Amino acid sequence: MSVSPAQGSVTPKLYRKRRSTAYKDNAYRWNRENYSRTRRFFDIWFFVFSLMAGFWLNKKSWSYPGGVTEEKRIARRKEQAVWIRNTLLELGPTFIKVGQLFSTRADLFPSEYVDELAKLQDKVPAFSYEQVERIIEQELGKTTPELFHSFDPIPIAAASLGQVHKATLHSGETVAVKVQRPGLKKLFEIDLAILKGITRYFQSHPEIGRGRDWLGIYDECCRILWEEIEYLTEGRNADTFRRNFRAQDWVKVPRVNWRYTSPRVLTLEYVPGIKISHYEALEAAGLDRRALARQGAEAYLRQLLNDGFFHADPHPGNIAVTPDGALIFYDFGMMGQIKTGVREQLMKTLFGIAQKDAGQVVTSLIELGAIAPTDDMGPVRRSIQYMLDHFMDKPFENQSVSAISDDLYEIAYNQPFRFPATFTFVMRAFSTLEGVGKGLDPEFNFMEVAKPFAMEIMTNGNGSQGNTFLNELGRQAAQVSSTALGLPRRLEDTLEKLERGDMRVRTRSIETERLLRRQSSIQLGTIYALIISAFTLSATLLLINHYLWLAVISLLVAGGMGVVLTRLILQLDRYDKMF
Repeated sequence: MSVSPAQGSVTPKLYRKRRSTAYKDNAYRWNRENYSRTRRFFDIWFFVFSLMAGFWLNKKSWSYPGGVTEEKRIARRKEQAVWIRNTLLELGPTFIKVGQLFSTRADLFPSEYVDELAKLQDKVPAFSYEQVERIIEQELGKTTPELFHSFDPIPIAAASLGQVHKATLHSGETVAVKVQRPGLKKLFEIDLAILKGITRYFQSHPEIGRGRDWLGIYDECCRILWEEIEYLTEGRNADTFRRNFRAQDWVKVPRVNWRYTSPRVLTLEYVPGIKISHYEALEAAGLDRRALARQGAEAYLRQLLNDGFFHADPHPGNIAVTPDGALIFYDFGMMGQIKTGVREQLMKTLFGIAQKDAGQVVTSLIELGAIAPTDDMGPVRRSIQYMLDHFMDKPFENQSVSAISDDLYEIAYNQPFRFPATFTFVMRAFSTLEGVGKGLDPEFNFMEVAKPFAMEIMTNGNGSQGNTFLNELGRQAAQVSSTALGLPRRLEDTLEKLERGDMRVRTRSIETERLLRRQSSIQLGTIYALIISAFTLSATLLLINHYLWLAVISLLVAGGMGVVLTRLILQLDRYDKMF
């Protein structure tokens, strides 16, 4: 984070002069306090339809001049990604934040789009100092000179929902003042109502909605957006996060100055540092990049497994490093929480993975809320078993979070289950931290850091290390006995469901289905042949009676149907060879 030097008391005339050098008028229609619902509706839907049309053209080989190649596909996706980023910036804070949320979602977009969306995290235009003064006075009841000894009109950071200014209190304490963008709540109400309709359309779409919980992602985005613009909630999150790390001196969290905080103004202790992605600056300060990579991963694992309260947006702009090597966390508007009892289920998941027991893994993931249960969990269990057999061929510490998440989403795409939004946000954070770690240390491996940490959780979670094995052995023995004793009751429940008609048994005959499909294709081919004969005969009669153009039209229709019939015959031939 770049920091401007502290300024003394500045006159309004000097403020206006400095503003002229710091701010420039731009054409962003959202950079105002009043919005047109009709114009927003048109702008947003036009972007969505343009985006879908672009994705559709990407799949059509005829849309590539000179023939389609992989290089042309990549070049087009990069060009579209730049257009998406610029359009999201034009659409304003709501869509800038949505773009940031999707900036590491490789399960939704190709890497070219994800890389371009990541640029939204730092390149956001600031709003004017006059607006800052007005908001502070409205929220805190006093003017800026009355509240602060000095206040730098040039922000040290500008984000999609607000911007941060460096200031000095009359007591001499240096603080960072975060001010919300003007008119943000009204803009959210308009945009989110429109986005809900778009989300429903996506969810019902036969291709876009397949394997995706768009409604869940929308609900999660709404929750995060509304929580982020409530600065009192962000202040409480910062206090909770700081208390959770009070025993770790290698993690720093700015303190909240509640006297100068309101729902739209947040005043924090000023804790400067080197941005964690500024590698040259870190080396110049003599800091160990390898140690920082491990500390970042361990900090997040502690949040997830120990505290159940984690930073849901750990991108490089929200993490800095002090001169003595401590990690500084910023921006606590986007936080996540793990349900009570998740630690036990995580342990069960880890034991199931170690034992290649797909049934145990599925059961624990359902309890975790990572998999939504369906009537037929057979495909889910088979997919999990395939993953276990595939991943366990390599040592655990050699795995990549990004590779695992990519495989998870690829497998989930065609299966009758969906990962909920909370799970995807956790995976996104893991992938982001792995990327940050590899930037600091090319040999960094997130799973290598996670393995001993997970073992420590499992061995120390329920008592001393010496008793953990006996506890687990006893737990498994009790589980086996409970299953055995409950088996008659489960059989009785199954029979009752069959009698009531609550359970249906379906059987499939693959050979019969194949024969029926072939017979249907033959019948369709017969119909095509009759149509071709009819149009050919009609063309002959029309030509004899000197109706030349009508004869040509009939011949063209017959020729088109002939092409369709030829393709159907070739398809039948290939199908017979396959089976």
